[in-house]
Amino acid sequence: MRVLGVDPGLTRCGVGVVDSLPGRRAQMVAVGVLQSPPDMSVDLRLLTISQRLDAWMDEHVPDVVAVERVFAQHNVSTVMGTAQVAGLAMVAAARRGVPVAMHTPSEVKAAVTGTGRADKIQVQRMVARILGLAELPKPADAADALALAICHMWRPAGALQGGDRHQLTPAQRAWAAAEQASRGPRR
Repeated sequence: MRVLGVDPGLTRCGVGVVDSLPGRRAQMVAVGVLQSPPDMSVDLRLLTISQRLDAWMDEHVPDVVAVERVFAQHNVSTVMGTAQVAGLAMVAAARRGVPVAMHTPSEVKAAVTGTGRADKIQVQRMVARILGLAELPKPADAADALALAICHMWRPAGALQGGDRHQLTPAQRAWAAAEQASRGPRR
């Protein structure tokens, strides 16, 4: 299986392609950071990221795209840009008939490091170790994209969009419950 991991961001969007190997091993195919200049208008920044995501999809032809699930942050403009770029990745995949998986940051950290509270350097070190890299993947956005791909390869059940709710991980079930609760009672 080939997974394209996307760590969405409007200024820096991490992308990483990983192939699964026998014996729960993984091999990095490509890693990078897609950037858009902060002095451009948001529509042109989104277009820039979209075009670059399309190029990665066409070049690497993933079997699945794993995107970090966006969490609310204190900075609304940051979370908006992150959510918009996550949507671009999902649309790029949908146009090609490629399934999309969403993983929370704590789920990714737990899959790669063994703890959902790992810091950026711990994630970078474990990603380098898992993929047999001589150097830590930098910047953190690139390492996070690779970690997303690894997480999906190791925890694929129920993560695909439209998947069976009974196959969700505990973190995904908690997220779905929180989303439902935020909508209020059904009428």
